[in-house]
Parts: sequence; C-alpha cells; structure tokens
Amino acid sequence: MNLTIANQTVADGVAMYVSGSFETAAEIFTSLSDGGDAEAMMWLGSCYANGEGKPVSPAKAFECFERSAKAGFAQAMTNVGAMLATGQGCARDVEAGLKWLEMASELNDVGAQFNLATILSSGKDVEPDMDRAAHWYKRAAEQGHYPSQARLGYCYQHGSGVPKSRVNAYVWYALAAQHGVGTALSSLERILQDMSAEEKREGAALIHSWRRKTSSISSQAVIDPTLQ
Repeated sequence: MNLTIANQTVADGVAMYVSGSFETAAEIFTSLSDGGDAEAMMWLGSCYANGEGKPVSPAKAFECFERSAKAGFAQAMTNVGAMLATGQGCARDVEAGLKWLEMASELNDVGAQFNLATILSSGKDVEPDMDRAAHWYKRAAEQGHYPSQARLGYCYQHGSGVPKSRVNAYVWYALAAQHGVGTALSSLERILQDMSAEEKREGAALIHSWRRKTSSISSQAVIDPTLQ
C-alpha cells in the first residue's frame, strides 16, 4: 500500500474528489474503508455509483453504502433506503427501504425525510399515510429543504396530513419559491388571490421568522437518492 495514501484522512479524500482527482480519492476511501471508516465507505460507494475513480457498479455502490449504513452513517442509510425502494444495485424491497429511510430520518437527514415522505404520500407499493408524510416534510422543511417546503405548502393548502391553512400554505410556498422551486411559485400566485389582508400580514411575519431560522441544506452525497 502507498504509505502516502495510508496516512490520508476522509477530508483529504474529499478534497481530492472535489478537485477531480477521482482515482486518488478512491484509493484513499478504499484504504480508510478497509480500516472501518463509515464515512469513507459512503464516499467509496459514491465513486462506484458515479464511475469516478472506480468502474460504474450500482451493486458495489450499494454494498459500500450498506456497510456504511450498518456502521451508523446517516447519509449512507438514506442511499441504502432509496436504492432498496427503487431497486438500484439490489433487489427492490420497498419495505426494507422504508426502514432505512426512517432510521436516517430520525437522525435528521433531510434527504431521508423527503424521500420517506414522498413514498408515504404516493401510496405506491405502500399504504398511503399523509399524516406521517406531512410530519417528515415538515421536519425537512424546517431545516431549509426547499422541495420539502413546497410539498408542505401543498399539504397545508389541501389539508393533507395537517389542518388546512392558507396562511401556512403561503408561508411554505413563499420560502420554497424564493429558491426557484417553480411549482411553489405558481401555487403561491394562486393562493395569494384568495388571502385576506390580515392573512397576508400574518404570513409575512411568519416568513420573516422562518427565513432567519432556516438555511441552505447542502449535501455531500454524490449519488442523488431523491425519489421524484
């Protein structure tokens, strides 16, 4: 083994990856993964998923993500859950995927929360559960996840899993729309037509408050597990 590689950290591997030195990054992640580093396993899975520093292999990507997930790394749990739910690199198992997504959601991973809510609200291959879906959309939205903010606005507009509220729908649509979520912008324009001046004032105050609380959510995940 290259002694230089052996002395590197995950941060060094990520720096190599971001700079485009994928083969070096993959070597670092492989070395650290062999030593049991859960985050390195997740990154190695990304290398296999995207063919960057490793040949494209969804199966090997899943294997790496699963090892990382079993070691407790939340982002890997999200990827495992999404891949199981869609059958990427593994046999499709929606029920098992939901379990992984729920574990990652409890660890506050916004990608997991959004994916879990999407599955629960779709009713595809599972019993629809809008109460739980709205709960997870809300958890992700409150962390600043724009697509979840748009979905939560929809929930409030239609009373799906939450009490119907024009004000809350306005708030979450507005927060999502300011970051370019197109569906939120069109929905916001429609809902504004039905709001009273008092509702708009109340909503504006809440928007100001949430803008101060929420921030952009960035992710290291190089495989995008988001379920559309």
